[in-house]
Amino acid sequence: MGPMYLLFEHFLVVMGVLAVASAIVLALQPRRTPQSSAAWILFIILVPYIAVPVFLVLGFRKSRRSFPTLMFPAHPGSEPPDPPALARDFAALGAPGARQGNRIVLHETPEAARAALEALVKGARHRIDIILYVLAPDASGRWFLDLLTGKLREGVEVRLTIDWLGSLRRPRRALNAFTAAGGELRWFSPLGHLTDTANLNLRNHRKMVIADCARVWSGGRNVGDEYLASPPGEWLDLSFTAEGPVVDGFNAVFASDWEVAGDPLPEPVAPPCPPRGEALLQLVPAGPDEAQDVLHDGLVAAIYRARRRVWIATPYFVPTELLAQALATAARSGLDVRLFVPAKSNQWTTDLTRGPYLRAMARTGVRVLRYMPGMMHAKAGIVDDAAWIGSANLDVRSMLLNFETVMMIYDPETLAAVESWFRALEPDCVAGTAPARLPRRLIEGIFRLGAPIL
Repeated sequence: MGPMYLLFEHFLVVMGVLAVASAIVLALQPRRTPQSSAAWILFIILVPYIAVPVFLVLGFRKSRRSFPTLMFPAHPGSEPPDPPALARDFAALGAPGARQGNRIVLHETPEAARAALEALVKGARHRIDIILYVLAPDASGRWFLDLLTGKLREGVEVRLTIDWLGSLRRPRRALNAFTAAGGELRWFSPLGHLTDTANLNLRNHRKMVIADCARVWSGGRNVGDEYLASPPGEWLDLSFTAEGPVVDGFNAVFASDWEVAGDPLPEPVAPPCPPRGEALLQLVPAGPDEAQDVLHDGLVAAIYRARRRVWIATPYFVPTELLAQALATAARSGLDVRLFVPAKSNQWTTDLTRGPYLRAMARTGVRVLRYMPGMMHAKAGIVDDAAWIGSANLDVRSMLLNFETVMMIYDPETLAAVESWFRALEPDCVAGTAPARLPRRLIEGIFRLGAPIL
């Protein structure tokens, strides 16, 4: 071996040590949970040449550079004089305040969701703004793009933002026809075009279609056959249509996400939406563009505030330690705590990861209810006299990483509708956790170790 080889070898060792040390320091940043820090450090020490590159891609959940400022316009007259305590908590964390004067309609079936989406798009006169995580390459995806292309030919402006990773499989021909007709398309965080405000690990999981800055279709549904054309019970989901002052917040979220994916919108902020009903609603956006973990911290506070009940439906259950502690405390205090999950989801890795969490919840008195007929993709909940429907799962990724939106509902009529949906769901569920033999428990334990990382 010559001296140059030895010098090069020494250089590689020094650089490797510096990379490992730097990654460990970054893993200890204050905004990371102790479990996440410990998991990353163990990973880095055991397999540094794999772990350090992975950490650089997946290890950050808040950008060190600033995102476009998420500005929520004031709307005089729409703010209630005495908002619910939960609404004040979310506002204190950075969400827009609760807005009165809204109308909201739930979509409990694929047929209702599809009809509402079609009516919203066909009724647009000036512009349609869209954010989707999944735009599927199937009949429903092509149907939706054909609707949008038809509106373009009528002179309506259409802007479409799609998460690049969520829609790796996409209806390419229909998208080409959409852009050829004048539609504006932007991909959120595409591989090879990541910016200071985008990251491969930070995905846009929001789902919203806004017509004329005045009406919004949103919730847990993407656009695809599972969400809009599945047989009864095979794929269970929830979405809604809303109009009124609460839509101002959706317009602000779209403008911010559009700028993250490219240049800002050319036109000024849309005028405030007039009152359309009586419902008191609150938009809660969450993600790396927020300084605080608005949704996560707000839900933890909501569960601790609960006095009677906490009902939650989530397709994927991998909670943070704080959320798990809040649910366990509520159950041990004698509250009616129900956790609805699919018996088998469409993500086998998540099913393996969730096992220990579900058994731990059941031991504390949480009533775990497993939906048997098919996939339950709805993301909804009730805490006493408030409910929510949105895009966020009760897992680490939705709570701390993804861009999400959730609608908090303080309207008694809509709350009753959400409660009826939960009660109708229960007969199709089996109470308790699924039995797991030792080999499965060992595999689940391994996957659980990776939960703070992933």
